[in-house]
Amino acid sequence: MAHSDLHKVRNFGIISHIDAGKTTVSERILFYAGEIHKMGEVHDGLAVMDWMEQEQERGITITATATTCQWQDYTFNLIDTPGHIDFTIEVERSLRALDGAVAIFSAVEGVQPQSESVWRQASRYQVPRICLINKMDRVGSDHQQVLESMIKKLDATPLLLQLPLGSEENFHGVIDLLAETTILFADDDQGKTLVTGEIPEEMRETARQQRDKIIEAAADFDDSILDDFLNGKEVAAERILPALRKGVINCDIFPVLLGSALRNKGIQPLLDMICALLPSPLEIPASPALRIDKQERCQITTDPAANLCALAFKVISDEGRKLSYLRIYSGSLAPGDVVYNSRTLETEKVARLFRMHAHKRQRISSAAAGDIVTATGLKNVLTGDTISLPDFPLRLAGLEYPEPVVSLAIEAKTVDDRDKLPLALEKLQWEDPTFHVTEDPETGQTLLTGMGELHLEVVVQRLKADFGVATQTGRPQVVYRETVRCAAEQHEVFEREIDGRIHHGEVTIRINPTVRKSGLHIDVPEQILSDWPPELADLIRDKLTIACQSGQIAGYPLTDLQLSLVEAPYSSNKTTDLGISTAINKAIRVALKSAKPTLLEPVMALELVSPSDYTGRVMSSLNQKRGQVEGITSRPGQDFIRATVPLLEMFGYMTELRSATKGQGSFTMEFSHFDQAPPETLKRFGAT
Repeated sequence: MAHSDLHKVRNFGIISHIDAGKTTVSERILFYAGEIHKMGEVHDGLAVMDWMEQEQERGITITATATTCQWQDYTFNLIDTPGHIDFTIEVERSLRALDGAVAIFSAVEGVQPQSESVWRQASRYQVPRICLINKMDRVGSDHQQVLESMIKKLDATPLLLQLPLGSEENFHGVIDLLAETTILFADDDQGKTLVTGEIPEEMRETARQQRDKIIEAAADFDDSILDDFLNGKEVAAERILPALRKGVINCDIFPVLLGSALRNKGIQPLLDMICALLPSPLEIPASPALRIDKQERCQITTDPAANLCALAFKVISDEGRKLSYLRIYSGSLAPGDVVYNSRTLETEKVARLFRMHAHKRQRISSAAAGDIVTATGLKNVLTGDTISLPDFPLRLAGLEYPEPVVSLAIEAKTVDDRDKLPLALEKLQWEDPTFHVTEDPETGQTLLTGMGELHLEVVVQRLKADFGVATQTGRPQVVYRETVRCAAEQHEVFEREIDGRIHHGEVTIRINPTVRKSGLHIDVPEQILSDWPPELADLIRDKLTIACQSGQIAGYPLTDLQLSLVEAPYSSNKTTDLGISTAINKAIRVALKSAKPTLLEPVMALELVSPSDYTGRVMSSLNQKRGQVEGITSRPGQDFIRATVPLLEMFGYMTELRSATKGQGSFTMEFSHFDQAPPETLKRFGAT
């Protein structure tokens, strides 16, 4: 891609709660851009972007899918992300690599739990966003309510750029407040033809007032607009858009559009605003990086002529081979290039480069800064790795991974399956950093750990469909955490002669409980290790971290506590790595026993939608499950219930909810925090 083209490139993703219409919007974008000639529907299992068999069967997006298309003279690199909380890592790593996002909200349900989650993820990476309120044709649609919930729940500043023409099933177009015209979408050619007209007389005053709000917002980013507005002068749309663009790129404002993707209404104006308001690769802030060989900080800007710097934001197993998704931040890349992996500190060779169209690959001869491509040949690359030149090694900031909370015991059905299972599980772990495989030390069983029941169910199905491995599984189990209830301090000295050499180590450690949701904190004061050789000082830090991965009750990781190194004398003649390692392990083990260890269980944030007639029954069910109701929002015929409920109580809840509401209820949940496990759970693990 030529440098001059970068101004006309938009790297963006589509994010939202499940069922808000992300994939339907993606399908329309590809259709109107001329990339496909027939729109496939999610509910029919025919959407281009939902290509996996499990996605087509379930009607949901499971894996983030990338594609490239053209709109007018702009190039779009688009990623359609999942909306289900079990696959939140797909959203996390996509947002890490993108320059902008389109956030979609249902006009009926508004800001839902996963909408909040993906919005927070986008805010963490400072991703500029524009918004689409979808499903404006649905009964109960209310775009004003969505705007209010964006302000309240997301602490965002939405800016409405359109008004609806008609409501609910009569929604047939929008008023473009910038151009001061109406836009209708022809039904006879699937919305391809746009018909513009004058604003109806009865809506002109409302449109004028709303347009004034847009000008006021633009005036915050352009003083000349402010002067003209205060002096009563007309401000043209051509002046407003560049000012709004500044606010969007700064993440200060979030323009909002209206539409109904399933009815082919509202997509083309959205595409125009993607071009007008979202940043090009040249407009994103410089990415901080570490130059490894000199241990110097530097800033990476989008420049095809600079040294190569790319982030592997996703890795998949495609037909048995590793396919690495790369966002190139600077420099260029071509097949045959030798590159440096900042995690393994080794070089690898790029075999081939591709531009992706869902699961289809288009081979390309080169890629440059601003591109999102895939590469084969990078055998040791994992999600979050930085790829750079061997003589200019760089490391970018990585990704944050959420906590897996559900585990499942698995075993192969046959001897042949048993031989194939380890390799298949290894490949699935390449792809998904939130999927872990461990072995139960007591039973020897293989345990799969993931984000939820659906996550692990998809993994098991993929083992059969993609790798030909038949398995048997046990019931899903909760993944607990361990903590302590009181402080403890322990001094340990280890000294023993082994193979004619004295091994010595001496430490004092202190354990203190901390408040819930505070996580694990390991405190190693620099002055304590000032006399230590660097390699042994690093060993102490590593041993303390490793020791916290396994508690005393059932071997679950520790959390909500502070582990402090109080004392660690060093003797150059006696202290060894074996001696200090043994002393640390024993000190922590004894201290944990003295600090009254206990179990913490995962608690989920839940949002229920129940017909008003059945709300009482649903509330009673939540109380029986140790749920804490945090609020109820009532709308005609429906109640939205927000609650927190222990995960242990939620297995199989969908069947129970459907029974209680005669099939009309639904719920979504995401991990909230760990909290004290009940006495019966403690008793089951032999903890009191």
